[in-house]
Amino acid sequence: MLTTNPFSELTALISPEIMQGYIILMIILVVLGTVLDMMHKKSAQYFFENSKKSQKAAKRTVGGGEKASLLVKTVASEVITSSEFCNIRRRISHLLTMYGFIIFVVTTVMMIFGADTSSGTVPLLWHLGALMLIVGGYWFWFFIRVDVAAEAVKWYQLRQADIFILSLLTMATFGLIWSILQSSGAAGWAMLFFVLFIVATTVLFSTVLWSKFAHMFFKPAAAFQKRMIKADGSRENLPADYDLSDPAVQAKFPDIPEYMGKNPSHMGLGIKREAPRHY
Repeated sequence: MLTTNPFSELTALISPEIMQGYIILMIILVVLGTVLDMMHKKSAQYFFENSKKSQKAAKRTVGGGEKASLLVKTVASEVITSSEFCNIRRRISHLLTMYGFIIFVVTTVMMIFGADTSSGTVPLLWHLGALMLIVGGYWFWFFIRVDVAAEAVKWYQLRQADIFILSLLTMATFGLIWSILQSSGAAGWAMLFFVLFIVATTVLFSTVLWSKFAHMFFKPAAAFQKRMIKADGSRENLPADYDLSDPAVQAKFPDIPEYMGKNPSHMGLGIKREAPRHY
């Protein structure tokens, strides 16, 4: 079952051209939804204007080589390893969901567009991607997202932002169940779950404007911009991170020793006093 292309048996009912057309339509919906989301939230305008402000307030010029290095660090940290998540459970859940989604989508396209699946590797990866998505997604939904002590949110209390994760989970769940039922010969039940799989997939890729789908495109851009403003010294007009016990800093800001003494005491852990229990 795991090494069988679940879409190959559909050709008796649905032509490969229709399946390929559906994939192309979903890609168009994602692009269109992302563009509309950018126009509605003015995210591109925000990044452009913020970049201009940072350039005016920059203390130094960041060269092309340094920009490339910051870009590589952003991709390696915020994209590939998701190191911005301090909560290790949230990080593992996110990585499972992210890589499961990528593997699931890429192998779906490969199988529908006629990739050689005779070795069984591509179908195996398709099922593995679905399982990774299910494990990471349900872990997030039941044990990480729902933190009653912090948010008083039950798992069944749905919001508009939940469209993305719920359609993602139902897509992977119904897809895997459809493949299992189809391999076991339960044609009627298999067709039912295939229809549910298509409905969930359509909802996922057609609701980008109302879900958090486009967030995956903005997040790396925001992370790279954050590294840039730290590198050029603009810091978004925030004050520098001074050592308050430094005599030069105290000379620059005379009110520090006046109100805090010449050797300011440690102000405590602040928000780091308690380990995070939610994302």
